[in-house]
Amino acid sequence: MPEPPAAFHVVDKQRETADTWTLRLDPADPAADTMRFAPGQFAMLYAFGVGEAPISISAIGSDGAITQTVRATGAVTTAICAAKRGDVLGLRGPFGTVWPLAEAEGHDVVIVAGGIGLAPLRPVVHELLAHRERYGSVSVLYGGRSPENLLYVTELEAWGGRFDVDVDVIVDIANADWRGRVGLVTRLIPRTTFDAESAVAMVCGPEVMMRFTALALQERGVSDDRIWLSLERGMTCATGHCGHCQLGPLFLCKDGPVLRRDVVGPLMRVAEL
Repeated sequence: MPEPPAAFHVVDKQRETADTWTLRLDPADPAADTMRFAPGQFAMLYAFGVGEAPISISAIGSDGAITQTVRATGAVTTAICAAKRGDVLGLRGPFGTVWPLAEAEGHDVVIVAGGIGLAPLRPVVHELLAHRERYGSVSVLYGGRSPENLLYVTELEAWGGRFDVDVDVIVDIANADWRGRVGLVTRLIPRTTFDAESAVAMVCGPEVMMRFTALALQERGVSDDRIWLSLERGMTCATGHCGHCQLGPLFLCKDGPVLRRDVVGPLMRVAEL
């Protein structure tokens, strides 16, 4: 039987886009003291009386606080996004695999995110910047459908203001006020400076975006065993029992969601698998 959810208070809530919110959650009971999340992992976030959904961690506080960015797409996530400051949500975890920060030490790091895929990669950027001396060049490439759909705009500007990080943002469709790049995020890869033979790439976004991003990275010379993807499709139970997230021999909630491209790439090429 799964562990019961620990209670967390909603202590802060920020609107990111028309349908996406970032919630900061503080533990409200001792059961949360044993929860230690790492970048890449996810939690089962529970709206009491409605249900629970797997949500990647988007920031990890040293004080036990957990931050999660949630898009309202169904009954559960809509209820979570409707939570107010002071409300209580349930949380189980941590679940899943982590981004390869240890393997990336001493190497250039390329972060490529599409849409809400920046949320699972945000803790990676925090870790890279907190220990900047451990890594080579750091590039953050982010693409969104439009300027209105970009996450963490203020934080992106702060990262871009640093001399030791290359931040490049692009949108599919611009509005009259947009002065940045227009196109697909894959257009940013050829113009980014990194050592392709040793760089570590971490990618999260829609599956079609990740497929083409991996191809663009390969064209630059990054091998499949140095490209890591986060696949979260179909995750429901977090324990591999329901089978909704099965991808060939893998259960993404247990074997993933973070997986190397040489492991998961051949499976992603199989139609309807």
